[in-house]
Amino acid sequence: MFAVLGVAAISLFSYVVMLLWNQVLAQVVHVSLINFWQALGLLVLSKILFGGPGPRGGHWGGHRYWRKKMHEKWMAMSPEEREKFKQEWKNRCGGYYWGETGQFQEQTEPIK
Repeated sequence: MFAVLGVAAISLFSYVVMLLWNQVLAQVVHVSLINFWQALGLLVLSKILFGGPGPRGGHWGGHRYWRKKMHEKWMAMSPEEREKFKQEWKNRCGGYYWGETGQFQEQTEPIK
């Protein structure tokens, strides 16, 4: 039953993408019309390139997953490793680093 609903949902979503592409993009940006299979291909390509729902990617949990993993690594570090990590983070990321509280903190002194 779930497989049938999954296929139906993907088919419906592909059809909606096809309609939107053909009605909006074709008229506004003058691109070619696409068929159902091309719309499905665009969905697969966007999933590959941008991720999607799931524990490790996309906007529906990827941030929480990354944050949890980073917090676990931070808590397992020695004070010397934490200091080294903070210095590397400051140099690479323009003044933001993973702070003592396990949260991002903004660097207050200028980078040298």
